[in-house]
Amino acid sequence: MLQHSVMDALLAAIGSDHVLTSRLERVTYSYDATWLEALPDVVVLPRTTAEVAAVMQIASRTRTPVVPRGAGTGLSGGTIPLMGGIVLSLTRMKKIIEIDPEDSVAVVQPGVVNMELQRAAQRLGLFFPPDPASWETATIGGNLAENAGGPRCLKYGVMKDYVLGLEVVLPDGQIMRTGGRTIKNVAGYDLTGLFVGSEGTLGVITEAILKLLPQPPHRGTVLAIFETVDGACAAVNRVLGSGVLPLTTELMDNHTIQAVQHTRDYGLPSDAGAVLLIDVEGSEEAIRYESGVVAEACRSAGALNVRSATDPAQSALLWAGRRAVSASLANIGDKLGEDIAVPRSQIPAMVRRVHEASERLGLRTVVFGHIGDGNLHPNIICDRSNAEEMERVEALAAEIFDAALSLGGTITGEHGVGISKRPFIRKALDPVAYQQMLTMKCLLDPLGILNPGKIFEETIFQPTPTGS
Repeated sequence: MLQHSVMDALLAAIGSDHVLTSRLERVTYSYDATWLEALPDVVVLPRTTAEVAAVMQIASRTRTPVVPRGAGTGLSGGTIPLMGGIVLSLTRMKKIIEIDPEDSVAVVQPGVVNMELQRAAQRLGLFFPPDPASWETATIGGNLAENAGGPRCLKYGVMKDYVLGLEVVLPDGQIMRTGGRTIKNVAGYDLTGLFVGSEGTLGVITEAILKLLPQPPHRGTVLAIFETVDGACAAVNRVLGSGVLPLTTELMDNHTIQAVQHTRDYGLPSDAGAVLLIDVEGSEEAIRYESGVVAEACRSAGALNVRSATDPAQSALLWAGRRAVSASLANIGDKLGEDIAVPRSQIPAMVRRVHEASERLGLRTVVFGHIGDGNLHPNIICDRSNAEEMERVEALAAEIFDAALSLGGTITGEHGVGISKRPFIRKALDPVAYQQMLTMKCLLDPLGILNPGKIFEETIFQPTPTGS
C-alpha cells in the first residue's frame, strides 16, 4: 500500500470524494477487456488538467507508478496496474469543449465517449471517422492512447489521422501543448504523433483537437458469399482496382459464419468459405453506381450470391450477422481475441496458417476483420478453467504472431502491445528502432513511473511501488 504521506497528498490535490481506496472500488479498476488483472493501491479521478498535473507531481516526487485509464475496454492489458500504485482514471474529464463547424474541429477532454462525439458532430452535419468496435463505451483518450481504428479505416484512416493537437501532462507534472487547429503544421518535430499510440507510457493526454469531416449523405451495402477466402480477397482487389474506395470491407471466415448461424439464422450458408460486407457512401447517384461496381466485382471474383441494399434498414439486416459475432462467440465459450495485420495479398495464406495451427493444436479459431487494410482478428475459442488447454492457446497465439510477421505483417493493427503482446515486440521491430523507442521512453519518463511494464519487456528505471 501507499504510504500515508502519498495518500494525504492525493487527497489534498483531488478531494476525498474522488480518491478511491476500498478494495471493492479498486477491484473495479484492476482489469480491462482481457483476462489480465492487478489491484491498484489507489484510484484517483481528476476533473481538470491541473489536478492531473498535481497527481503526476506527487507520483514523480515519491516514485509511485501511475497507470492512465479510460473506459477499460482495451484488449492488450494496457491499463492493468502491474505494479500497484495509482490508477489515474480520466472518465470525469468528459467535456466536449467545442465543435467548430467553420474550422471543422472538435476540442474534447479524454473522457468523452467516442459515440457521444460522433453524435454531437453529426448534429452539426459533421463526421468523426474513427469507429472502434467498442465505440459506444470507449473514450477518446483511450482511442488516442491505442491509435484506434475500426471498420472505416480503409477509407478514412485511423485515430492519428484526425489529431491536430494535444494537451499532455508529462510524467514530472509539466503541461505541454502540441500542434494546433490548422490542417498543416510542420513547425518542429511531430510531438502530437509521438503521443498518439504511445499507450499512456510517455504522458497523460488531457485535451485533444480533432479534425472533423462533412457527414456523407447516404450509404449502401453489398453482402457477397464466397466459396473461399481467396475469392473474397480477389473481390476486394477488383473493387479497389475499379477506382471505388469503400467505406468498409469486412470479412467473416467459415468458422465465424458457423458461430453466428448457430446462435440465430442470419441467412448465411454455413458451408460458405467466406462472407464479405462492403459499404459505400455518398450521394444517391454515387451509391447506386458504386454499389453496382462492387456487386459486379464480387460476381466476377466468383461470388456464390450477392445481395445489395441502399436503404438503411435493409443495410442493417445485411450487417446483422457481422454485428452478432462477439455475442455469438460468447455463447460458445471463452475466447482469446487477437489482432494482427498483414498485406492484403497475404490474407488467404494467413487464414490458412491460423486454421492449420488451430487444427494441429486441437483448438477452434474464428477469423474475421477488416480485409481491406489487412487487419484480421483471430479469436481462439477455449475453456479458461482448463490449464492444459490454455497452454495450447498460448502456443497458438505465438504461432499466429510468428505467421503474421513471416508474411510481412505485424503483431497488432489496432489493439496495441500492452502486456499481452509484449513478449513479441522485439520480433516486430527493427532492433535500432526498438532501442530508439526505449531512449524516448527514458528521456520523457526517466523515473519509469508512467504505465510501467507496458510495450517493452525492459524496465528502464524500476519505480518504488509503495512510494516514499
